[in-house]
Amino acid sequence: MHEGPADVNPGSDVTGEAPVRAERPRVAITYCTQCNWLLRSAWMAQELLSTFRDDLGEVALIPATGGAFRIELNGALLWERVRDGGFPDVKALKQRVRDHLDPERDLGHIDRS
Repeated sequence: MHEGPADVNPGSDVTGEAPVRAERPRVAITYCTQCNWLLRSAWMAQELLSTFRDDLGEVALIPATGGAFRIELNGALLWERVRDGGFPDVKALKQRVRDHLDPERDLGHIDRS
């Protein structure tokens, strides 16, 4: 019986076993494919993953139609295009995510500009 390559460590991607870790929050960005908002959504996902790299478990891009654009953190609505009047700038988005994850966290220059 073959048990996989001899030089593969248990828990690596090759074995299919995931390391055990605490559940981290999930951000879902729902965007309208008809409006071509994929790049905007991907850029926002990149910004969130760069800033909150150790705090987020996932940032998902969810295609939709009909002008949809919303951002949720573990099901809590952080931003909705119609409700909030357009798209968030990165500063506002990061502050809203921070306020849910760790309100005491300093975002550096974003909080001071």
